[in-house]
Amino acid sequence: MNNADILEWFELYSDDIYQFLFYRVGSADVEDLVQEVFLKAIKGQNSYQEKSNPKTWLYSIARNVAADEVRKRNRFWKKKIRLKSEVYPIGCKSPEEILLVNEENRSLFLAIQSLRPSYREVLILRGIKGLSVTEAALALDWGEKKVRSTYHRARKALNQQLGGLFDEE
Repeated sequence: MNNADILEWFELYSDDIYQFLFYRVGSADVEDLVQEVFLKAIKGQNSYQEKSNPKTWLYSIARNVAADEVRKRNRFWKKKIRLKSEVYPIGCKSPEEILLVNEENRSLFLAIQSLRPSYREVLILRGIKGLSVTEAALALDWGEKKVRSTYHRARKALNQQLGGLFDEE
């Protein structure tokens, strides 16, 4: 196998890889991710075993690239949420003031507000304020198991509200 083979595969499979990545990570950066897949294929062409279909090999690379992208986005959003909560501590300003000051948090704020109260509470305590499971359990007067399961469900519900922004793996 050589670079010409991968160039041929790009012609044959780049649209399929694009669609896979688009549905997996859903963003405008998908073309960059497709390029990353094929660059990784070039770099790792020695690991390709010709027993399998090249398309499936490329999908496995794309799957790893998508997982990396999702992790990177989750870190970005967690950091952004943490920074915003430090700048605008809960209780310092009304939600209306926060929305006026920082419009980019509007969709996140509205998505959280649309959740049931228990989900909202655990998301704010665990996800935004960074409390441990034990601390959140004490604050909510819940057991730790309930905090873990409710937080997991709340993240899934928030993910649905935001259109898959926080893809769960």
